[in-house]
Amino acid sequence: KQNTVLSFKQMGHTTIPVESLVKVVPFISAFQVNFTNDNTVFCFNGFYNPGTKGDCLVAPKAEDGQMAIYGRSDGIQMVVNIFVPTITNSMNCSVCTATFLAQFRMKPSLEVDILFDLCSGVARPFVVLQIDVLANSDKVDTLRPVEGIAFSDVSGCRYLGLPYKVGSVVSSDPKTCQSLTCSTADVLTHSACGPLDRCGRNGICSFDTICTVTGPAVIDIQGHKNSVEDRCAYSLLSIPSVPNFLVLANFQERRRKDVSFLDSVTLQVAGSGVQIHLIQGGRVLLNNSSMVLSSSVQLVNGVELSKDNTGVTAKVSLSNFTTSVFFDGYTAQIRVQGPSGSSLQGLCGNSSRPLSGLRLSEHSSTSCETQYSDTSDSTINCTMVTERCNLLKKAPFSSCNIDPEPYIKACSDTLCRYPAVDGLPCQFLEAYTRACSLMSNTTLEGWRTVAECSSPDAFCQDQTCIDNEFCGETSGGETRCFCRSIFASPYREISALGTPTVCSQNSASLTLIGCLLAEKGFDYSALHLRDPTCTGQVDEKTHMVTFSFNSNSCGTQVMTNSTEIIYKNTIMAQNSSSDIITRQDQVHIDFSCIQTQPDLKTVAFRIRDSSVVQVITSGPWTYTLTMKAYTDASRTQAVDPSTEVQLNQKIWVELATDGLDANVVSLVTESCWATNQASPDGGLRYDLILNSCPNVADQTVTMQGNGQGTSNYFSFNMFQFSGSSGEIYLHCKLQLCVKQESSCIPVCSGARGRRSIRSRYEAAFISMAWTT
Repeated sequence: KQNTVLSFKQMGHTTIPVESLVKVVPFISAFQVNFTNDNTVFCFNGFYNPGTKGDCLVAPKAEDGQMAIYGRSDGIQMVVNIFVPTITNSMNCSVCTATFLAQFRMKPSLEVDILFDLCSGVARPFVVLQIDVLANSDKVDTLRPVEGIAFSDVSGCRYLGLPYKVGSVVSSDPKTCQSLTCSTADVLTHSACGPLDRCGRNGICSFDTICTVTGPAVIDIQGHKNSVEDRCAYSLLSIPSVPNFLVLANFQERRRKDVSFLDSVTLQVAGSGVQIHLIQGGRVLLNNSSMVLSSSVQLVNGVELSKDNTGVTAKVSLSNFTTSVFFDGYTAQIRVQGPSGSSLQGLCGNSSRPLSGLRLSEHSSTSCETQYSDTSDSTINCTMVTERCNLLKKAPFSSCNIDPEPYIKACSDTLCRYPAVDGLPCQFLEAYTRACSLMSNTTLEGWRTVAECSSPDAFCQDQTCIDNEFCGETSGGETRCFCRSIFASPYREISALGTPTVCSQNSASLTLIGCLLAEKGFDYSALHLRDPTCTGQVDEKTHMVTFSFNSNSCGTQVMTNSTEIIYKNTIMAQNSSSDIITRQDQVHIDFSCIQTQPDLKTVAFRIRDSSVVQVITSGPWTYTLTMKAYTDASRTQAVDPSTEVQLNQKIWVELATDGLDANVVSLVTESCWATNQASPDGGLRYDLILNSCPNVADQTVTMQGNGQGTSNYFSFNMFQFSGSSGEIYLHCKLQLCVKQESSCIPVCSGARGRRSIRSRYEAAFISMAWTT
């Protein structure tokens, strides 16, 4: 805290006693002053000698000088901090030296401040001088005081024997964006592009990274691998600085219920209302409308879309970021370019995050998280498939600088659980090769030959499958739509090819599932009903095949028993005659509908009511029964309560139904008789129709249309019971006859007629009352 002043004169070499100074500045072993023929030199590591490596200040020649050691000074501290900002620590003391030229004996010609030191005192005129600053005998700075004051921070670094000041770039390679810089801590600092950056042609680092989603695996931009185990939609990519932009992925099962695969990719650009779906087969939907793409770029609301033989690419540029999404139906690779140091969110940003936080329920089914467990596939040899996946460690793959481990892990984890079909053995290798091409401009020549993989054409390109299907490869190497395992499971368990038969009153339909038919080797276009002209109708949106028939078409068989009518038909293949499947190209699928026999209910009425119409419902049948009397043969003059019917006048009685299929059943009047009481079995009786034929004992009775359709009529001359009142009750017993088994028309001959060989089924009694 006390000031110390030491004086020295030109004597050649002078060493300043620095016991106090060493305590203040411990790295200085001695402060030495040389008086040469031309200069006064202040050195910090030995006397000045042009042939040695010294750290010195070279000033004009002086005669003598002084050195002063001062205590702490806030004023000096402030000045130093202003002019030498690299000095940030606080001073404890300062050392000041001054030399004097002969012509300016009373004026200091040089002031040397060690560290952050500045000689204090009153303002004095300074001589404008030039002072060279040497470091290891190399000139690193020149001081030219302005108004008598100059500052120099000579701290720095050495590289390959050369000195560099703090903040200076030691070396730089614009091709690699790598550089060495002397830091403020006097340390050489190496700088290069970050792990997610890439060096541009202008020598500037920029964010450039890739995310790969293939099968159930997600390999994020950090190179971490994770797997999706359910069938939900997930956020793949979002950029914090780009609002309303999202890339999401949908996962679905294929041949096994317990292994999920990437199924589709969707880009959402909310600001423009654009939602672009990239689907298997190279299909693209714009807000659910199908698009037709080619190799020429098509711009849709700021999104560049194109398609070639390898897949579909969607590219969008927003807020200094460019995102390119490639999808070939099985693998998605997303490349993002933007400012250096950027970050991403979603599975691609960090796949090790809990999946539940990235699941998108609004884009997923309610059952997507349900877990299934299938029986292990005994045909899978995990050792062999792992060996194949390890091809990525060998040439030519080893020439790529992308870490193959996450791709190997994705490959082996999948193929140890799922059969090596549908191009999977090459899918993971293809994904790695494409990543190498995109990120390191490395072309892995000959890899397809080494891995025995075919051309780069996208698998199942232009093959259209619906939601319940996926595109796969048959054992013969052809591609087609397969049923997803969860969807097909209920049908496979009961060996069904479609939904149950749908029956109506006199028709039926059966719907078969297209992918289940294909699974059995059946070509739906070759299937037909018993009538070869009756083929199935295909719904292009659902791939369902529907066969329909009615009671009198497509070779339908109609059978009956005492209570039912059965309609039966068969789906068969062309040129197939066997009733059982003997080869895969033969198919017989019998399906039928069973309807309850229609009933006719007993009704009674008197002629004063003119006629009776009753609606009858029995099982699926709804129809009406009418009994009506007429006074003319053409049945145009109906008998009503005001009509006077004379004795022996001919009357025509019509029995008719409405609502029954005349192609299937006929109405047969089995018998009709008259009584003088309301009961059909009471009082006097007179037969008009017997055994479906006119009573030959009464020549006035005739019968027309019996058993030919759903109506018939008969005629007789009006009579009256002798000795009875004027009430006459007419009763009829009716039957229904199924027409296709045999003829329903009665054969009338002899005294009482003869029944048809056809079995009939009793329908009802019907009665009519007359007042004469």
